[in-house]
Amino acid sequence: MTATTTPAAPGVGELAPAPRRPKGRFSAARTVRYAILLFSLVIVLIPVYVLLVTSFKGPGDATPTRAWALPQLWIADNWITAWDTLAPAIGRTLQMVIPASIISAFLGSMNGFVLSRWSFRGANVVFTLILFGMFIPYQAVMIPLNQIVLDIGLPNGVPTLILLHVIYGIPITTLIFRNYYESVPHELIEAARMDGAGMLRTYAWVVLPISIPSFVVVLIWQFTSAWNDFLFAVFFSTPNTGPVTVALNNLANGAQLQNYGVSMAGALFASLPTLLVYIILGKYFVGGLMSGSVKG
Repeated sequence: MTATTTPAAPGVGELAPAPRRPKGRFSAARTVRYAILLFSLVIVLIPVYVLLVTSFKGPGDATPTRAWALPQLWIADNWITAWDTLAPAIGRTLQMVIPASIISAFLGSMNGFVLSRWSFRGANVVFTLILFGMFIPYQAVMIPLNQIVLDIGLPNGVPTLILLHVIYGIPITTLIFRNYYESVPHELIEAARMDGAGMLRTYAWVVLPISIPSFVVVLIWQFTSAWNDFLFAVFFSTPNTGPVTVALNNLANGAQLQNYGVSMAGALFASLPTLLVYIILGKYFVGGLMSGSVKG
C-alpha cells in the first residue's frame, strides 16, 4: 500500500506563499504604461532624428519640405566643416566649464556644511540672502555686471566667464549641499567635535568623503548650465574668445546660413558633451538628488 503525503500546513505565525502570477501575461495597466512611455520616447527623439538626417544632406537637399526625408545623397562634409569651425570653441568651453564647475561645487559644499551643521547667529538670514541670488534674472543685472567687469579689468573670454559662473552657481550649489548635509546624522559631527576636530578638519576628514553623491549632482548641474549658457557668453566674450554657444550661433547665422546640414552637425557636436555626461552619470544624478531628500 502506497502512502500519500500531503503538504504541511503553514505553522503558527507563518504566512502562506502568495500565488504567483502567470508569466507572459500583461495587464491592461502595464500595457498602457508601456505605450505611454514608448510614445513619449518617440516624441523626444523626433528632433534628434531631424538633426541627424539633416546633418548628412547637401545644401539643395536640406530644405523644410524634405525635413523628414532621408538624404538623397549622404554627405559627411558637413561634419568636417562643423568640426573645423567649432573645435577651438569646444576647447575653450572645456577650459571654462571644468574649473567653474569644480570651484562652485567646493564653495557650495563649504557653505552648505557651515549653514547646516556649524550654525551661527543669523545663519538662516545668510542662507536666505544666498538663495535670493537664484531669483534675480540675469538680464536685470547685465549692465551693472558689465560695468563691474570693466572696472576690475578682467579680459573678455574664459577668465571672466569662469568667475561669473562660479558666482552665479553658488546659490544652487549651496542649496543642494545644505539639504544633503541636513540628512547627515548629528552624532557623526558631534563625535568629530569630541575628538578635538575643528570646523575645517571635520569638513575635510568627515563630511567631504561622504559628499560624493551631492558632488555628482552639482557637477552635472553646473557643467550643463555653463556649457549651454549663451547670455554671459555674448556679453563677456568675442567670437575668437567665446565658448561653443557663440561659435554655433555664428555658424548658423554666418556664411553657412543656407547650408542647414552644417548647422545641424554643429548643433550635434555642441550638445554631445552634455549628452555623454547625462548618459554616463545619469543614475548617480538621480541618486544624489534623492539622497538629500530623505531624512533619517
